[in-house]
Amino acid sequence: MEYKKLLQFPQKTGLYDPSYEKDSCGVGMVANIKGIPSRQIMEDAYLVNSRMDHRGGCGFEENTGDGAGILVALSHNFFKKISKEMGVKLPKKGSYSVGNIFLPQDEKEREFCKREIEKIVDSENQIFLGWRKVPTDSKKANVGPAAKLSQPVIEQLFIKSSDGIDQEEFERKLYLIRKQFSHQLRTNKKLTQASLLFACSLSSKIIVYKGMLTPSQLFPFFPDL
Repeated sequence: MEYKKLLQFPQKTGLYDPSYEKDSCGVGMVANIKGIPSRQIMEDAYLVNSRMDHRGGCGFEENTGDGAGILVALSHNFFKKISKEMGVKLPKKGSYSVGNIFLPQDEKEREFCKREIEKIVDSENQIFLGWRKVPTDSKKANVGPAAKLSQPVIEQLFIKSSDGIDQEEFERKLYLIRKQFSHQLRTNKKLTQASLLFACSLSSKIIVYKGMLTPSQLFPFFPDL
């Protein structure tokens, strides 16, 4: 069977009109009311997520979903360990951000996007720390062929706040950075895979892991979780 990349909505034809496409997410929430982080929260979130199959959709492949994700607090201990492997020293909690960014499959376009993002970080007087390719395991998650063909490259963007600003001001800077590069690059007519570029999140407080997955595929797909 031949599979084709689906990087954008199909053209309007017959009774189908892509303008009617809308997100309709099912949502589950797990938290410790005292704000105490623990692995148990993640385990409970995995259970909640795996029971949301009825809110998702599949095409002719049972293992190609229409999307699943999780928003979690940024784990300073986890990223401190990761940063050492990258050769980067992280500042104190709240003074840096990590964001999962979808990037083009094409290497030249991907590198162009990364350099442009770094320029925008610099233009907002924030400090670029580095990129980390997010580990994924499509085999363990049993991701379907159609989803794999459309899969972007997922990398994490690390940014340090400039001196003299508090966390809330840093969050506003991150919002501006994310909006600027999303708009500039996704509307760049020279990029053939501009539609693949997407910022899942960019924050000093939270991080989002998501993909064209079924709910039960999310955790196996991302070893970070």
